[in-house]
Amino acid sequence: MLSRIAEALFWIGRYVERGDGTARILDVHLQLLLEDPWVEEDTACRSLLAVMGTGVDAEQTLGRDDVVRILALDRDHAASIAHSIAAARENARRAREIISTDLWETLNETNARMPRRIASDKTHQYFRWVRDRAALAFGVVDSSTSRDEAWHFFSLGRAIERADMTARLLATRSLTEAGGPSWTTLLRSCGAYEAHLRSHRAVPTAASAVEFLLVDRLFPRSVLASVLHAEDCLRGIEPGGAFSAPSRAHQVLGRVRAELEYRPIGDIVHALSESMEEVQEGVSLASDAIRERYFPSIAMPVWIGEAL
Repeated sequence: MLSRIAEALFWIGRYVERGDGTARILDVHLQLLLEDPWVEEDTACRSLLAVMGTGVDAEQTLGRDDVVRILALDRDHAASIAHSIAAARENARRAREIISTDLWETLNETNARMPRRIASDKTHQYFRWVRDRAALAFGVVDSSTSRDEAWHFFSLGRAIERADMTARLLATRSLTEAGGPSWTTLLRSCGAYEAHLRSHRAVPTAASAVEFLLVDRLFPRSVLASVLHAEDCLRGIEPGGAFSAPSRAHQVLGRVRAELEYRPIGDIVHALSESMEEVQEGVSLASDAIRERYFPSIAMPVWIGEAL
């Protein structure tokens, strides 16, 4: 497969997952602000923007509307939902001869319908719409793509981004000192609440929620499940498959996986923000290694805070 096609497929998967993950994180953040009226809104918004790799003027007072404008609607901001969807559509245009017509139409329509502004009482509906459109795009790929190299590159990008976004989602939990209900809200945002109840048979606690979203092998949005899926995709892409020597990207992902599997959950919960930064750094290194191996002549599109 041509490197430009492989790179386009990789970034379609990443950008669609990024739009979905950003919508989930923003939805959780705004819900946390409503749940805890005592939290300092400006501080919480700055912390969220920092988690998402976005810097702002220190003298500017920030509110929820500013966060929505920057991370949801600003088409020129590399970390926004609108930019992610537009970038996914542009990469789909570059790989038009490979992707299905249904996927192209889904991304094209989503980009065309992306709003320029949102009423404050419509933000939840907007985030739900973004998640529904991402689910539609992924469903189209799942049902219409042969499990060949194209599938592996798309799924690899999706898995890499999902690991990163779940880590960022967990990092937002440290933005406030809100109690237990916030863990329920966080789990619900990624469809994990009912799965958590079935797995742990108890209401969420800090340890159980973090453990579930980090190292549960059966829940597809957990960081560990995403890393394992990325490793499977790399084995599918490598010429020798499972019998070839591990690439640098595979080695980096292996280190991230080992750290998640063998580090005590209590230690991770105690330093949640720092632990999630380590996961994001590992994912970024793996992404760099993938670019160097498979798209060496193509400049990698990055979002703010992704480069180390």
